[in-house]
Amino acid sequence: MTFRMPAEWTAHERCLMAWPTRHDLWGRVLSTLQEEHAAVARAIAAFEPVTVVAPPGHGESARALCGDGVEILELPLDDSWFRDSAPIFTLGPDGTRAGVDFRFNAWGGKHHPYDADDRISALLLDHLGDPAIRSEMILEGGAITVDGEGTLITTEQCLLHPNRNPGMSRAEIEAELTLRLGVSKVIWLPYGGLLDTETDGHVDGVCAFVAPGKVVVQLPDDPEHPDHARMRANRAVLEASRDARGRALEIVDLPQSAFTEVDGKPVEVGYLNFYLANGGVVVPVAGLPQDDEALAVIAAACPDRKVVGVVARTLAYGGGGVHCITQQVPASVLHV
Repeated sequence: MTFRMPAEWTAHERCLMAWPTRHDLWGRVLSTLQEEHAAVARAIAAFEPVTVVAPPGHGESARALCGDGVEILELPLDDSWFRDSAPIFTLGPDGTRAGVDFRFNAWGGKHHPYDADDRISALLLDHLGDPAIRSEMILEGGAITVDGEGTLITTEQCLLHPNRNPGMSRAEIEAELTLRLGVSKVIWLPYGGLLDTETDGHVDGVCAFVAPGKVVVQLPDDPEHPDHARMRANRAVLEASRDARGRALEIVDLPQSAFTEVDGKPVEVGYLNFYLANGGVVVPVAGLPQDDEALAVIAAACPDRKVVGVVARTLAYGGGGVHCITQQVPASVLHV
């Protein structure tokens, strides 16, 4: 049976999130980060069930902030970026579900330990009762976006970085994506974000499929923005590309950028790092005037969804956003 990764707008059974607890990683901003995680969980729970995984002994504190509308599950964890460490779910032609358990090495060994995060996919799949498809390739979910119809977009900056899969060629990486995720067309963009040194340029800071043949692209309009030229180079690749069904891509530009400061460090809140929930879009915002403009662009791109902004400055301080801390579980014929 051939399994494929469905698009993010496919109906979800639930959303998976992880609870941050490591003082050695977050220091004095940890409590603020936990509040932001809880706010994201509550926002998504208005659209679909949410399960937050907390390290053993931290379930009650997570429940206290997330509220009764969010399920809490205790399992061993290192960090809290479930887009990258949780399984990537796929569906068979009959609607059955399986999870691909890619290897995880903390974005090229940037943080230690990460062995519990490398094991969390198997534990989650066992908890959900879904079969695991193991892959020895290192891959984070934030490095890819798919349309569910055979097309995958990624960045060379991330997937070809020597700290991920140095023994694999570009062709071998593409073949593994094709095999495990059921895609037939891979569009390689040259760049991730220049400031995205944490993930080495994940595509969820660059562009996102929001419908078949339709991509929202981060395109900062400020000429002084470090990605002003780089994102235009990416857009040119998308303009020249065709998806797996031979269609030209409809491109929606997201020109707003939001720079702020957290704990004395300048950070950029990436509006593109949103999560498509059942009937909604949960978007990271900075509490700045340009938030409303960015939300309007996203609302126009997703006209059948309610758009909700959640302040995510501390998430940006850690190098991510709403998309980075979430992983959708698509609805399955066996879980209805």
